Amino acid sequence: MTVATSKPRLAPRLSALTKIVELGPGRLDQKLLSEAEALLLLAGDRLKLSSEHTVVALAGGTGSGKSSLFNAMSGLELSPTGVRRPTTARTHACVWGLEGAAPLLDWLQIQWRHRFARASALDKGESQLHGLILLDLPDHDSIRALTDTEADRLIGLADLVVWVLDPQKYADASTHRRYVTELAGHEAVTVFALNQADRLAPEELAELVIDLNDLLRREGVEHPSVVPTSAVTGRGVESLKSVVAGAVSRRRAAIHKLEADLHRLMQRLTKSMPVGEALAAPASVDEARRMGLTDALCDAVGVPAVGEAMENVYAERSSQWVGWPYPRWVDKLRPDPIKSLRLEDIGDEIRGITTGSVSAQSAEVTNAVQALADGLTVGMHPVWNTAVHRAARSQLAQLPQALTTSLTEVAPQLDRIPGWWRALKVWQYVLVAAFGLGVAWLLAGLLLPGGLPSSLQLVGDTEALPWVGLMTLSVLGLGALSGIASRNFVELGASKERERLEREMRRRVAGIAEKMVVEPVETELARHHAFYSAMRGLSG
Repeated sequence: MTVATSKPRLAPRLSALTKIVELGPGRLDQKLLSEAEALLLLAGDRLKLSSEHTVVALAGGTGSGKSSLFNAMSGLELSPTGVRRPTTARTHACVWGLEGAAPLLDWLQIQWRHRFARASALDKGESQLHGLILLDLPDHDSIRALTDTEADRLIGLADLVVWVLDPQKYADASTHRRYVTELAGHEAVTVFALNQADRLAPEELAELVIDLNDLLRREGVEHPSVVPTSAVTGRGVESLKSVVAGAVSRRRAAIHKLEADLHRLMQRLTKSMPVGEALAAPASVDEARRMGLTDALCDAVGVPAVGEAMENVYAERSSQWVGWPYPRWVDKLRPDPIKSLRLEDIGDEIRGITTGSVSAQSAEVTNAVQALADGLTVGMHPVWNTAVHRAARSQLAQLPQALTTSLTEVAPQLDRIPGWWRALKVWQYVLVAAFGLGVAWLLAGLLLPGGLPSSLQLVGDTEALPWVGLMTLSVLGLGALSGIASRNFVELGASKERERLEREMRRRVAGIAEKMVVEPVETELARHHAFYSAMRGLSG
């Protein structure tokens, strides 16, 4: 059956529309969203019902002869006709092949007393119509609001619509304004019956057919199907039945109708949300932008300043422990550089660095978040641009405090003294004592060589003095070298400690940025990408 090969082409488009409806709230116009939801409901209901039946609706205005044409096509006097208008108050249905049609007729809300079936001998020669459900709708221009609403409802539900036009009112504005202009793309499931052709001369009829075709093309119906008919003489009735029979036998009118409805809705959606280059927009935040955001937030909370302050304090404090004592003792006669730089309170300053200028930092944080959103939304539709910016700022009020709290936890302990500083200080004071002992030895040997007790004659031995002097100078040199080496080690350690601190602070900033900025933005970007992927899928 051809329907089986058509449905797979329709199914992905309906899935795409489902995705659009899912992602559309807050982005799509509510009227469009409601129409999409209604179409999905219609498609779901129709595809679950009989694919063996084709619903063909005869629609038209008052006096078009629609009910007479319905009776002529069915071969029975099923729908009342007469001079009273509107004649048709309720929809009548004639079914060729009743088996399996009941659920479909229930869905169409056709009353039982208005359902008729063609059976037995009456169907001889009309096997090609088996599966047809022919509806005679109430007049769409009825003064009765109830019937007018029913006509509109069934025009939307029918698989194929035959518009029955009166030669005198075929260009009626109410028909063309309310219905015909909405038929673009529905040519395969729309037929125009120019009825009451018996009232016209052949030349007049030919002229009207040409004029009607031109009018329909101007209104967007590219390939109109126009069939002149006369319910009185029977002219054109067989031709109309043949057109209808072709749609019924192919069993594809329902699919074509849904595809046409999808196409019309797609055009309106595309006009509202053009696909264009939308799928070229990023679907996630790339690594470069993540790093850029982290860098900007690190600057906003002063991470480089904290690292530099920590490195300076580390180096200055080390001079009290690992510097060669003699220069340090001389430095005590000079002004204290730590006090002049107020570095003794740097620990408190570091812990308060992210709260010292809240307003300034909040502005810098805002700028960092804004820059990220601006870079991601270039060329986006304004609705999605606003949504991404809103997602980026969704936790902006809490972001500065979150950064402050997290970075305070890793503020360095500036009063911490490494163990190797203490060991080196002991070693240096041993060298200071050895140097002092050597100097005392030299002085004693030079100034009191003969006045020393016998037990200290070695000290007064002038031959040993050169060696003592050499050893004393060596101790002095060793102390100076150890002081220089220790300073180098301190500077290297300070640099590594700064790198460690900045790395840890940066890691924390990146984690907070990921959770409070990047994740909400990526959720919106993924939604944007999925929406436009569905828009592209809707086009088939």
